[in-house]
Amino acid sequence: MKYYHHYDLYCFFTATLTYDTLRFGEFEDFPETPEPVWILGKQFNKDEILSDITSRMWFTYRKNFQPIGGTGPTSDTGWGCMLRCGQMILAEALIRRHLGRDWRWVRGQRQREEYISILNAFIDKKDSYYSIHQIAQMGVGEGKSIGQWYGPNTVAQVLKKLAVFDKWSRLAVHVAMDNTVVIEEIRDTTTRSPCARGACAEPEGPLEINGCLEGACALAEEALWKPLVLLIPLRLGLSDINEAYIETLKQCFMMPQSLGVIGGKPNSAHYFIGFVGEELIYLDPHTTQPAVELCESGQIQDDSYHCQHPPCRMHICELDPSIAAGFFCQTEDDFDDWCAHIRKLSTCRGGLPMFELVDSQPSHLINTEVLNLTPDFSDSDRLERFFDSEDEEFEILSL
Repeated sequence: MKYYHHYDLYCFFTATLTYDTLRFGEFEDFPETPEPVWILGKQFNKDEILSDITSRMWFTYRKNFQPIGGTGPTSDTGWGCMLRCGQMILAEALIRRHLGRDWRWVRGQRQREEYISILNAFIDKKDSYYSIHQIAQMGVGEGKSIGQWYGPNTVAQVLKKLAVFDKWSRLAVHVAMDNTVVIEEIRDTTTRSPCARGACAEPEGPLEINGCLEGACALAEEALWKPLVLLIPLRLGLSDINEAYIETLKQCFMMPQSLGVIGGKPNSAHYFIGFVGEELIYLDPHTTQPAVELCESGQIQDDSYHCQHPPCRMHICELDPSIAAGFFCQTEDDFDDWCAHIRKLSTCRGGLPMFELVDSQPSHLINTEVLNLTPDFSDSDRLERFFDSEDEEFEILSL
């Protein structure tokens, strides 16, 4: 027996927008405000906001792509919003890794090869590292059927597994469980030498990674520290966000290592990238666009992968309490700086810490590789909560 929520119908109707609708439709302009605007660790004035937002990767529902698994869905409309948010937060990490925080996308301008390789890693085809195909199929190992809605924790776990195969970026993706970030575990993950993992063997020939050639010498770039993507699944309340966490959450968006937050509000997942006053700023994946094919030249028609209208906003109290916060540390110094920020934040008054930072794993915690104790409320518990709080209807189908 499987439960289907009317959320699927909601997503179907909200996803009937097209990219042309978004481009020419009416959107509320960013308000005039004396409040500082923070986006992914940087403060902006109003004139600079749109350029920065547009330079972020924007992944939405797509249709008419290759069937997932050969015979599966050809569109992720109605179920793929959290998967797309996972793509966006990881794409931001890859941009930091290869292009830097200050890189800007300009429409119609010929793009750098690194950018093309990043975008190619997310194109909706089975052999792209982080495509909807790869995420959906890897999710089966996490107990999620293809076409099933994911929670933030599931997406984080899937991205961690997929990143292992990305030899070009060589990221260390760490998912901190049980509301605890263990420094010792992160250093073990990020400072292993390539030879310790058998990576020093000479390959038979050059490797082609998302259309880019790289030789064995590139292994030398993997020094003592592997760039870190830290994902922290959290629950900041029961049915609603606990207001005691709000100031701490804002502080996370102000850190230079911030990759933002994946989460949402009931019935929809969003990629939150910053805040102004009491409003969160986010990119919304609930728009269905046609799948994009590669040109013969290897270039990609990339306009639809960048949000070219004022960003969406919502009051922070509307945020669903189940989220995953992301951070990127290119160097060990970046990680040490992040730890200092977190420790300082934990001593400040005015907000509760969202998670604990410890040097080594506390004795009362068992191995998180064996048992995942962080709840993922994307399934029956989540549906039950929606039913209780919003009086929404459900349809029970017998298989």
